[in-house]
Amino acid sequence: MQEAAEPGAVRAPLKPAGPNPAANPRLMRRIIAEDPEWSLAIVPPLADLCIQHIVGNFERNPILEPLLPEHKRKVLELLPPSLPLAVTANLIGDEGYWRRCCGQRWPVCRVSSYGASWKRLFFERHLESVLTRFIPGTSDPGLVTALLPLCRAYVRRLSLDQLLPPVRPDAPGPDDDGDASDSGSEDSRDEPARDHLDLGEVVAGLDRLEELHLVYGVRDCGMNFEWNLFLFTHRDCRSLAGALQACRTLKVLKLTRSKVTDEKARILVHSLLDHPALEELDLAHNLIGDRGARAVAKLLNHSRLRALDLGNNRMRAPGAQALAHALARNATLTSLNLRLNCIEDEGGQALAHALQTNNTLVALHLGGNELSEPTATLLSQVLSVNTTLTRINLSCNHIGPDGGKQLLEGMTDNKTVVEFDLRLSEVGQESEYLLGQHLKANQEAARLQALLPGSAWPFS
Repeated sequence: MQEAAEPGAVRAPLKPAGPNPAANPRLMRRIIAEDPEWSLAIVPPLADLCIQHIVGNFERNPILEPLLPEHKRKVLELLPPSLPLAVTANLIGDEGYWRRCCGQRWPVCRVSSYGASWKRLFFERHLESVLTRFIPGTSDPGLVTALLPLCRAYVRRLSLDQLLPPVRPDAPGPDDDGDASDSGSEDSRDEPARDHLDLGEVVAGLDRLEELHLVYGVRDCGMNFEWNLFLFTHRDCRSLAGALQACRTLKVLKLTRSKVTDEKARILVHSLLDHPALEELDLAHNLIGDRGARAVAKLLNHSRLRALDLGNNRMRAPGAQALAHALARNATLTSLNLRLNCIEDEGGQALAHALQTNNTLVALHLGGNELSEPTATLLSQVLSVNTTLTRINLSCNHIGPDGGKQLLEGMTDNKTVVEFDLRLSEVGQESEYLLGQHLKANQEAARLQALLPGSAWPFS
């Protein structure tokens, strides 16, 4: 609203300050926002822009250590799990990042089995995946040699449930003997074309390796089954023996389902004599007989073995007698598993005699060994004097009712055995029931003992 002019006042005409924009369209300025919702309040801070730049260029220029803790945490949260291991292996120790890497690769991850370390879980399973898919003569060995320096500080255990043989250069012709390829003869096992991955270089590159689980065979071969897919050749044996001898940190060796014969067992055992760290040896489900058992018995006297598993082999009484002779003088072994052999009473009685002097063995498994009453009679004497055995398995034998009564008599004075498996041993229902009552009493006594200050379970 214009103010009223005072009487007598002269109003000066208004002069334009410049050209009228409406008169000249070329002088008009139009401001059009590219983003109608833009405002100064949503401009990202410079620190966030720098973090985004670091993440986007991390593979070419990894920057992490110089950052402030809060910025470092943000970078680790934004880094993609697909970055090359050559960049992240020795630079990133954050467990959250490796947890995301594991979750991307495997739907089920039990980190408790890997020392509660996600980084260890990733590198162990990644290396296992590479080695179990490696085909000699076809796969690039450089993939393994490049990976070993990245894994050596984190891999404690390798569990290879298959090792692939080389691809056969040509398929059998129509004139070939079809049985020859499935015979698994020594000549075919020694063919260089059937040798598996040489584990010597792998083990040498893992200076913290403590456990090695191996199966020389092919998993899920289906209709492509051939006996040659399940051969542990002499070259494989010699290369593995050299690797074991050089790996002074190894505590557990499991070589199962690999057709290990007496001769190959002797080669492997010779490499383990006087091993400074080996505590557990598992050679179950192989072809080891008495000669191989004698070699293992020698190992008992020259090592610190705590657990030995020779289950499901071809051992008979002489092999069991050799083990019993070593067991009588051994002071470290706590678990002995000889199930599914055929040691019979002659071997069972020898082991029972050894247990009358041995004071370290805690668990004994003799299931499926053609044992009968004579062995039960001697074991009943062991039960009355031995104070270290807590678990005994005599299942699938021919103990019989009289043998069951003998064992029951021995258990009368025993206060330590808490597990006694006599299934399918023909001992009779009454003996099974009374033995069960004694076991319950021993278990309750052990439970009460464990509740006392400073005590531990006797069967832990």
